[in-house]
Amino acid sequence: MQTTWLSGAEWFAVLRIGVGLWWLESWRHKDKKDWFTGGGIRWAGGIAAKHRWPFVRLGFDRVVAPRPRLMAYVVAYAELALGLGLIVGFLTPIALVGGLLLNLIYLVLMIHDWAEQGQNLMMALISAVALFAMSWQVWSLDNALGLFN
Repeated sequence: MQTTWLSGAEWFAVLRIGVGLWWLESWRHKDKKDWFTGGGIRWAGGIAAKHRWPFVRLGFDRVVAPRPRLMAYVVAYAELALGLGLIVGFLTPIALVGGLLLNLIYLVLMIHDWAEQGQNLMMALISAVALFAMSWQVWSLDNALGLFN
């Protein structure tokens, strides 16, 4: 593979690091006080309650609604862990799959609002490309530790 400036593996590492920075920004910009007191979960609950697909309402009511505080922490700290893991390249395939799943869950929740879809579609696409290109081959702790070779 011929590329400009960096090798192919290094360009894929750039994608991995970029999506990691995106996850870190997603965590950073949250109003933590509102988020951890249920603001984000209440907002998502309002979306789920009006969702066109019954399984989304049912899933939210059974899994998320009974545990709003726990789910707020799970979402926020998953974003932080994904961001840090992808930036330094630690447990990269796991982080990429986890991020892809979070993006897909959000896409399903927000299926009716195409304005909200763009960021998550791009993050999901980058995650899939970074996963299948094995973006942990350079500039990563995984590579330094000999993981996932």
